[in-house]
Amino acid sequence: MEHFSRFTAAAVQAAPVYLDPAATVAKAASLIREAAQNGATLIAFPEVFVPGYPYWNWTMSPVQGSPLFERLYRASIDIPGPHLDTLRAAAAATGTTVVIGVSERSRRSHGLMYNSVVTIGTDGTVLNVHRKLVPTWAEKLTWGQGDGSTVRVVDSAVGPLGVLACGENTNTLARFSLLAQGELVHVANYISLPVAPADYDMAHAIAIRSAAHAFEGKIFSVVACSTINDEMIGIASEHDGKIAELMRRPRSALSGIFGPDGNPVGDTLIDTEGIVYADIDLARCIQPKQMHDIVGNYNRFDVFQLHHDTAPRQPVVFTMPASGQDHTGIRTCLRAVAGRSGPGWGGQEPVVPPRV
Repeated sequence: MEHFSRFTAAAVQAAPVYLDPAATVAKAASLIREAAQNGATLIAFPEVFVPGYPYWNWTMSPVQGSPLFERLYRASIDIPGPHLDTLRAAAAATGTTVVIGVSERSRRSHGLMYNSVVTIGTDGTVLNVHRKLVPTWAEKLTWGQGDGSTVRVVDSAVGPLGVLACGENTNTLARFSLLAQGELVHVANYISLPVAPADYDMAHAIAIRSAAHAFEGKIFSVVACSTINDEMIGIASEHDGKIAELMRRPRSALSGIFGPDGNPVGDTLIDTEGIVYADIDLARCIQPKQMHDIVGNYNRFDVFQLHHDTAPRQPVVFTMPASGQDHTGIRTCLRAVAGRSGPGWGGQEPVVPPRV
């Protein structure tokens, strides 16, 4: 890599318009324009910013929260789909790389959702849709598991870019895979978590994970976290005063940018809405690797090996027709299963291989 980019990154800390995807996407588009006007070319949003996080999983029983599960499903977005098109248009209009968390509806099962992170390029192309590998704790009541096909680094306008959602940033193996793929810019998006155990400082937990990944990999880590508003508190607490008080717990969110030395680049933002900016020079990633390059000269791959299965997981495997038979039906099925093809997408139309 000969040229190392310099750019301004923006980490958005904000609350969604809860369970309203159209209004939340409109808010995101406005924040993209604001950040771009302030010089940002990489803009990171929180985890499942569209349409918001199911806090009721932590404050209600599964039976109590079941009607809200359906409400979240209806408010989640299709990929591809019109809500994502609005975000793609905003990225293209401003010439920015946008990373945003969404609750994604499965195109195969009408009830299955994924905690996904979408990376959009400067021309509006979707570079990757990462599905969180393991939903954390109470999140298992809402989202399914992703697979290894989406844990990947993409070539973006700002440089080699990887993403992980919230607790995934604790997963040493996932982080190492991204570093081994050449990651220089990492986006970690989180949700505000006031419902964590009493001895858990979420702001500190975010900071220590972000600093560790930046320091270990000698990279930049951009951290975007959500905030909580009164509407979200009302739904999650059902106006129970004790739960409402818990939902207002301080030090539940942190956003900022961390450099290759593990230190914040500029200010961090705790709990309140806003946008954190920092100037990034990727050339700063070079010199520190002379001391510790854990994916290069400071490791022993004859001793340690990591296997990363990148095969996408499908609910059904179709057996191909014999040579000379009609492929029309199977081609239609494969296109339906792929679900993510067409203009503006990094993938291609599924191809039926010839039988030999």
